[in-house]
Amino acid sequence: MIISEQDAQWAADEFINYFSQMGNIEDYLRFVKKEVIKSSNTLAPLHDEFFNEDIHPEDMEFDIKFVGDRFQQALPQEHYNTLLKVVSSHNNESNIPGRELRWMIYEKNTGKVVGFIRFGSPTINSKPRNEWLGKTPDLSIFNRHAAMGFVIVPSQPFGYNYLGGKLLALLCCSHYARETLNKVFEKDIALFETTSLYGSTTDSSQYDGLKPFMRYKGLTESKFLPLLHDDVFHKLHDRFTYLNNNTPLTDNKASSKKMKRQTKMISIIRNSLQDKEKLGEFNRVIDVAFNLTQKKRFYISDYGYSNVREVILGEQTELLRGPNWDKFYLENIITWWKKKAAKRYEKLKEENRFRTKVELWTDDDDIQIIR
Repeated sequence: MIISEQDAQWAADEFINYFSQMGNIEDYLRFVKKEVIKSSNTLAPLHDEFFNEDIHPEDMEFDIKFVGDRFQQALPQEHYNTLLKVVSSHNNESNIPGRELRWMIYEKNTGKVVGFIRFGSPTINSKPRNEWLGKTPDLSIFNRHAAMGFVIVPSQPFGYNYLGGKLLALLCCSHYARETLNKVFEKDIALFETTSLYGSTTDSSQYDGLKPFMRYKGLTESKFLPLLHDDVFHKLHDRFTYLNNNTPLTDNKASSKKMKRQTKMISIIRNSLQDKEKLGEFNRVIDVAFNLTQKKRFYISDYGYSNVREVILGEQTELLRGPNWDKFYLENIITWWKKKAAKRYEKLKEENRFRTKVELWTDDDDIQIIR
């Protein structure tokens, strides 16, 4: 597809103006988040939804609530999306293709939200996973045994005061999570994967210090351009659809269609631009934007099995329980967390650093987003 020079220059300027505002991944995440909140219809105050009490971790109890129409007495997905939007630093997609499971975590005594979790099918390829296995796995075997955490987001100040991100990560590694995933995904889950949101911009993440439940396995390699946020993306794609005889650049049912459409738009601009100076500027900005996507810290959990690697490689067929199996029961995981959280809580109180403000993007677009 070739478009006119005028249309190519207009589209190139849209990309240039968008990505020129960002110098690093935090700039990108903060910019996108501001735009999402600005266009949100959420006007009602939401502070009372989130945990903000001064309670010792030993006195806390938790309730895992399911989200979506598939589950009885579940929370509406719209409610989950609304609350997550004002807490998460990331622009989380609302409608996800394929199998997925969403949880909202509440502190029982107060009835307040402390965090959000979304499981999904794992990414097809991962460098640190392949290095751990020793080779690229047979996907038919791998997909039968693996799930991924795409949203593991504590509300604030619960995350800061009580190591809330670690609690949510631990819940993902519990036998309760594994057994639930087996039912929802209709598989035999034995491996949990996730990545840190901010990658190599920080030396650590909320998933560190969780052995034997979760282990760091290296940095991923990203080869994708960060996605345009919805308003800018639709403005561009609507124009390209019109120029393409009112036909979208990919089928509406295609997987990862937003990424594929953005990639096609970039290719069309490059093939259509005749102005060499403008093409050079466009290419420079796109190359810099590629570097915004940092390598991410990659973590796995084996749910206490001793031979997950061998089963995924097809060397063995039966999963075997390891010596840490009992530690992964939900009650044992929460007990383990309470000891860590108590030390954190007591230290913050002693140093007068205990936070008391609910942090929402609707209030403040300058909140600390890298934790």
